[in-house]
Amino acid sequence: MALMVHFLKEQRSAAEKFGSLNRAEEFERQFLIAQINSDLFHIEVIETPFTNPTFYTSFQGLDPNVYVTREYAPLEKRMAAFTTFARNVPTAVEQIRANLRTPMPRTFIKVGRTGFGGLASFFEKDVPAVFASVQNTNLQSEFAEATTNAITALKSLDTWLEGELANATDNFALGAEKFKQLLFSTEMVDIPLDELTKIGQRDLDRNLAALKTACEKLAPGRSIEDCIRMVQTNKPLEGPVQAARNQLDGLKSFLVDTRLVSIPSRDTARVEESLPYMRWNSAYINIPGPYEKGLPAIYYIAPPDASWSPQEQLEYISSYSELLFTSIHEVWPGHFLQYLHSNRSPSKFGQVFVGYAFSEGWAHYTEELMWEAGFRNNDPAVHIGMLLNALLRNVRFMSAIGLHTGTMNVEQSEKMFREVAFQDAANARQQAARGTFDPAYLNYTMGKLMIRKLRDDWCATRGGREAWREFHDQFLSYGGPPIPLIRKAMLRDTKSLF
Repeated sequence: MALMVHFLKEQRSAAEKFGSLNRAEEFERQFLIAQINSDLFHIEVIETPFTNPTFYTSFQGLDPNVYVTREYAPLEKRMAAFTTFARNVPTAVEQIRANLRTPMPRTFIKVGRTGFGGLASFFEKDVPAVFASVQNTNLQSEFAEATTNAITALKSLDTWLEGELANATDNFALGAEKFKQLLFSTEMVDIPLDELTKIGQRDLDRNLAALKTACEKLAPGRSIEDCIRMVQTNKPLEGPVQAARNQLDGLKSFLVDTRLVSIPSRDTARVEESLPYMRWNSAYINIPGPYEKGLPAIYYIAPPDASWSPQEQLEYISSYSELLFTSIHEVWPGHFLQYLHSNRSPSKFGQVFVGYAFSEGWAHYTEELMWEAGFRNNDPAVHIGMLLNALLRNVRFMSAIGLHTGTMNVEQSEKMFREVAFQDAANARQQAARGTFDPAYLNYTMGKLMIRKLRDDWCATRGGREAWREFHDQFLSYGGPPIPLIRKAMLRDTKSLF
């Protein structure tokens, strides 16, 4: 890591000395410096590689997904590449164990066990079936040996973490100063935390008021809790994976009909059950990058944890209405469409680097956008599905600040997810725990609010709603830099973010 820090600081120093740049080049320079500042913050300030197990399991280092699910080469070639990868896993596990400092927060250990234990299960149960048809006997033998050793190493890491539970702590909070630095170093947002809390509370109150109105339409005279129960008990009988598959064509057709945003290719996304090591996250999408051609994007949906009670497992499965807005968020016009644009950005930085608030902010912004544009004919049950997703992100926002400034503990966060975001017990528990090891998950709402403000300000002099498509296309063309940089480029303003 010391070499990486030295390299990043050298590159930042060089970028800061660039002169005689035109407007586009200056934007690129600021984008590069912003990305370097974000990387340095994670390595130097909060020391993510040494404190957070998800650094090694979430789309990084040990994730073998590219070899298994992406058909970038014939199966035998991918099997050989996976075998080379698997041979290196035991060494990587030794390095991970040396890097991770103990004692660790309890929630970090639990998510680490989900990740490493899930990887061991994936290597053992799922990967062999993918490569079973390869007829090369020598390769199959090498694969079996490498995979067996990798499984043993991953299980040992899981066992080691299990042993660390006896020494686990609750010391996950960054503290107010580091949390404020997180926002500035990773998203270029410089705002007092008490003011940011008020901004989040206003959006939470707005969505609660809208929920009350929607419930009055759906179930006059009934309580909000009864109304939500009506929506949430309408589960997809065909299962969430098939239900999501069924939703995608209608979402895309709506975008084509309303011309809300351009669709720059004919690519589509598959829907599959989540991989075992990523099931701490209820849904996510894995999208090929700008250098990968002709490969599928896969929208993953996690099944309930088999260790939960039958009631908790049933409650965890999304209703049709809530799943609909998850599909909007992940595919049309959320992450998948966003990456179709970023992969074609004229900026190479925009293609390669997509920030948290940009990515999640856009995906969450599109949920409300689809409702505003008239999706599903103002059906109050659909509206409630959108609002429940928004309230979940509102409580993430409030929890992130509270958990990391010491004004909220995990139990209080979990209670807020239950009582304010109307989440089931298992989801509330999962969401509160995530806030401890993912302090920036306030970026869903923070990014959404910055995009809405930028849209309203930019469109105000360009025809209002008639300019939405133009705004969306221009916004997405930047790739994925900090939103304040885009605001400066589009409006010459860096102050009025919210």
